[in-house]
Amino acid sequence: MTTAATVWDDEVATAVTRLTAAAENDYYNPYQTFDWPERIPEGALWMSEDLMTVHGTAAAAELDREQYLALSKWESINFYSLNVHGIRELMQEVVQRIHAPGYEIPTPFFHHFLGEENEHMWFFAEFCLRYGGKLFANRAMAFPQESHSALLDNFIVFSRILVFEQIVDHFNSRMAADAALPETIRAINRVHHQDESRHIAFGAQLVRALWVRLREAGDERELDLARQYVRKYIASSIQQLYSVDAYRDAGIPDPFGFRSRVLADPARRAAHDAVTARTDAFYRRIGVFEQSPA
Repeated sequence: MTTAATVWDDEVATAVTRLTAAAENDYYNPYQTFDWPERIPEGALWMSEDLMTVHGTAAAAELDREQYLALSKWESINFYSLNVHGIRELMQEVVQRIHAPGYEIPTPFFHHFLGEENEHMWFFAEFCLRYGGKLFANRAMAFPQESHSALLDNFIVFSRILVFEQIVDHFNSRMAADAALPETIRAINRVHHQDESRHIAFGAQLVRALWVRLREAGDERELDLARQYVRKYIASSIQQLYSVDAYRDAGIPDPFGFRSRVLADPARRAAHDAVTARTDAFYRRIGVFEQSPA
């Protein structure tokens, strides 16, 4: 029988040692890192154009320049709000596991994960409150609770963390390098990207080890549930980028109808594939998803 103590293999232990040392060596004080200007110009882009939900769509032509720039602002606020809500929920899962029996190997890095994620939550919220005057509400989809093993529960939890971080990092790395964006926006994305590279490496090792143990357990129902959950969570994460609140605050009439048209535009499929490419490749590589045809 696979117990909690036997889930983590040598690769996980090695990653924990390496990433814990990196976190300690790269530590910075986020409360002294950022230069918060009094305002960010309303006439500037606040999000890279190719990351905006209207990119490539017919609906983009409905927007005048003022609405387009306003949408870049509010989609930026939506993105950072999603980070705040997502970080808070995933930290709760890690807190339940830190120093719990069976988590002795990953616990040293859990401490750094929790400390860094708390700081990320702070600076994303600070940005939203300073420059947007609010956080957008959490509209994440609640998935129905199903009866399954602790092993599958762990796979789901750490897959949620990994998927969330990989999708966020796609945006972070792009905006950190985008010279069209104000420096404050580039800076918070750059700093988050640097930390998330460690978190993603850590999460990938945990998810890989858990999937190995799930396959060894041989419960086909649980393997199917694992695959279905990851697919649904990826799709839900993409859906949250299309914010009715952002469309409304940008002054777009009928924000619900606008969202439906943008989501249905065939041009968005390629954008979604770009956002999830690393995630899809990882889950194919470890055998959760089927390999793409040659």
